[in-house]
Amino acid sequence: MIKLLLWIILFVMCWPIAIGLFLLYPFIWLILLPFRILGFAIDGVLGLVKGIFLLPARILRAN
Repeated sequence: MIKLLLWIILFVMCWPIAIGLFLLYPFIWLILLPFRILGFAIDGVLGLVKGIFLLPARILRAN
């Protein structure tokens, strides 16, 4: 919703730039998509490493 309001404000202030961003947004999204997928993968790997390191503490706490 905030993106839409910002785009409307930009459209009122400078409509050629707003139209250009409206047309370029799908291409920018496609360019940034691999980085988003990479971020999910790195987050998963770091969560796995955290789980492995905290496993002994969980086992000791459970007893």
